[in-house]
Amino acid sequence: MLYLDWPVEMDRLGLRVGCVYFSRRVRESAVMPKSKSSPLTAAEWKLVLLLAAINFTHILDFVIVMPLGDQLRHELSITPRQFGFIVSAYGICATVTGIIASTVIDRFDRRRTMLWSFIGFLAATWYCGLAPSFTHLLVARGLSGLCGGVVASTVMAFIVELIPEQRRGRAIGAVTSSFAFASTIGLPIGLALASATEHFGTPFLAIAVFGTLVLAATAKLLPSLPGTHRDLHVHPLKTLRDVASQANHLWSFAFMIAMIFGTFMIVPYIAPYLQANCGLSRDNLPLVYAVAGAFSLFVMNFSGWLTDHFGPRRVFAGAAGAAVVMTLVITNLPPVSLIVAVLVTTLFMCVASSRMVPAQAMMLRSADPKSRGAFTSLNTAMSHFATGVGPLISGSIIGEVYPGGPLTQYWLVGVVAVCFGLLAIGLSFMLRPPADPIVMTT
Repeated sequence: MLYLDWPVEMDRLGLRVGCVYFSRRVRESAVMPKSKSSPLTAAEWKLVLLLAAINFTHILDFVIVMPLGDQLRHELSITPRQFGFIVSAYGICATVTGIIASTVIDRFDRRRTMLWSFIGFLAATWYCGLAPSFTHLLVARGLSGLCGGVVASTVMAFIVELIPEQRRGRAIGAVTSSFAFASTIGLPIGLALASATEHFGTPFLAIAVFGTLVLAATAKLLPSLPGTHRDLHVHPLKTLRDVASQANHLWSFAFMIAMIFGTFMIVPYIAPYLQANCGLSRDNLPLVYAVAGAFSLFVMNFSGWLTDHFGPRRVFAGAAGAAVVMTLVITNLPPVSLIVAVLVTTLFMCVASSRMVPAQAMMLRSADPKSRGAFTSLNTAMSHFATGVGPLISGSIIGEVYPGGPLTQYWLVGVVAVCFGLLAIGLSFMLRPPADPIVMTT
């Protein structure tokens, strides 16, 4: 099938191109806009900020576990292997609910789906904060993942259905920048709370309180978004089979898994490596995460602007190439000063996170509009699968010179991660828009 970048071809041929989109909002014989990008409207900004707050809550719940590794090891008397299970539990369980949700999510109102899944997520977060043992914390992390997986996919479904494509890159950049906010604001505050109270559960309780406020705002402000298949009697397994049988979707899933593997084989062990091998103390970690998160916040929003103006494929290739270089640097870092550690970690986090905006834009553009809700759920499930399995792979490679001592073989984890990163670059060229009917007029 011949693929055309329609805005470019439209200018070159002097034609007006109208595309028929089979989404909830059908645009018949619509003329493609001359401008590739336009500012978000006030109503769209309100929606985007609300979705960003939801995203911030469940992302912070996920990432706060990793820098708490040393404290968890001492308070719960767990081994590094058990810590790996705690990190992975969220992602693996989120994969399960993501796959299940992909078969039925298009049948239900997205607002109702969001509210109920977010309530379940907050209940699990309270459980994490009160968990008295490794077993309880492991179960609580699994429950958080079960509900968080649905929350994450529903956030992206709102963006796909309510934000036009020419502004979608900017919206994705704003929503996904919540990861940078979590690193800049959430992680330093969470680590400070855990250190001050000498209890790992305090950050989770704080997240639950904040999430309750976000839930109240969501119940009041989030618009209703009826499912696209509410009136169709289609078996859920057929929906899953239809989504998974399209080549575009399979390429997207493989692309997502490769990209996330390349990141989450590295990220969970950055803090332990900086402490055990590079000479940093626990008190240095809030500064490391704050600076890295602050710069990542700017870079991710700038990445959204670049995506809207230059196209997602070019932006992704540049960011992913830089991420490959920084992966090799950070996994071979010798004992260094705090300034150097902050600089290297910041560069790694910036280039790694800046890939997400163009990557999401390419994947959403490649989805069949008739099943975008199911696609985003299944694609998010693949992402959670990678975040869950990646640390397990790293944990099977990384060793210790002695219990609690410097880590070994982290450089080898970096080599494996680079291979996945290069694979993701190659797979990005396989993503194409679906074969929508095209109406051309002169």
